[in-house]
Amino acid sequence: MAREFDVFLETFDAEARRTADLMRALPHDKYDFRPDPKGRSLGELAWHLSEIDAYMAHGVSRGGFDGRPQGIERPRTVAELAPGFETVHRAASDQLRAMGDVDWEKTIPFFDGRPISVRRILWDATIHHALHHRGQLVLLCRLAGATPPGLFGPNREETEAFKAARAATQGV
Repeated sequence: MAREFDVFLETFDAEARRTADLMRALPHDKYDFRPDPKGRSLGELAWHLSEIDAYMAHGVSRGGFDGRPQGIERPRTVAELAPGFETVHRAASDQLRAMGDVDWEKTIPFFDGRPISVRRILWDATIHHALHHRGQLVLLCRLAGATPPGLFGPNREETEAFKAARAATQGV
């Protein structure tokens, strides 16, 4: 049976690849697109996904969430988001891998000072938190006029292309 840490790392890296694919699909002229005046812009929300990876890896590896990880200054163009995210994610993944393994039940003080287990930080505050914001980014991508990739299956356009290709080969 696979160790939980190995499963986490595999999931962490697989989700990062999907996130980078989404960032590459964002419309390059819509960095400041913000349908909710109180919400994050498309560029700010996309970069928040980098911040999640960086801060969670930094906090788990240090045993607390004091200080700011290095190298997470937000790019100011859509074209820089995916490569920047990939760099930040790689550093976060390397930082976690360098730990060798983690004590899943160990608790460390979270941002608000309450103790939280490493398991909850890695799975909930890292993976699930990122999936939540990535879903928001998919919607912003559509609202900004672009087509997000299918992340867990084909999107509408990919499904239509598949059906058209199948119909063409079946002579329908």
